[in-house]
Amino acid sequence: MKHITFYLDFVSPYAWLAFEKLPQVLEGLSYSVEYRPVLLGALLQTQGNPGPAGIPAKRDWTYRHVTWVGQRLGIPLQMPAYHPFQPLPLLRLALAYSMDGSINRFTAGAFLRHVWQGGHDALDPTRLETLCALLTEQQQGSSGLDAKDLLWANTEAAADRGVFGVPAFEVDGKIFWGLESLPMLRGYLEGDAWFDSYWQQVAQVPSGLPPANTGKP
Repeated sequence: MKHITFYLDFVSPYAWLAFEKLPQVLEGLSYSVEYRPVLLGALLQTQGNPGPAGIPAKRDWTYRHVTWVGQRLGIPLQMPAYHPFQPLPLLRLALAYSMDGSINRFTAGAFLRHVWQGGHDALDPTRLETLCALLTEQQQGSSGLDAKDLLWANTEAAADRGVFGVPAFEVDGKIFWGLESLPMLRGYLEGDAWFDSYWQQVAQVPSGLPPANTGKP
């Protein structure tokens, strides 16, 4: 059985789509999944990437694309009242009862639906109280570690593993990024010979661009 680490931030609409699609894409395979909340903004900052929300035209395109993809896949997705928003309260709440920095599928789904269904304010205090009550009924205990520390440790570990965005899936040290990577992930789990021949080879193609920050045109 293969073990998959699913890195996610609830602010990402693609994380919601991938969460819903994953069981269908991997149907019939033997695997386990652990869900690791990370702070997408910190990962993007590490890479010097402003993200879709930092580029107005890309932001518009992303919102159009995810809502279109959602309806094509039959996955309910409505943009929240405000986006982007600061996801820290949600991430820390999700990790408040975590034993090791991971959360179960029920918890991940509860937070993703909270954000991506209904078009509501993801940080509305009344809605957060309702979400917290739901989680309290499901949780079995905590490690006693601070949720802030767990989130930071998850994010740092993800960056060290080569994660640069979400959703991302790690298996056997290989990182698969984005909703579109799910068929590729299935191929790996099925033993596709491509991975033996090309996974490392294609990543070693030399760059034809000049070194960055030379100050020369």
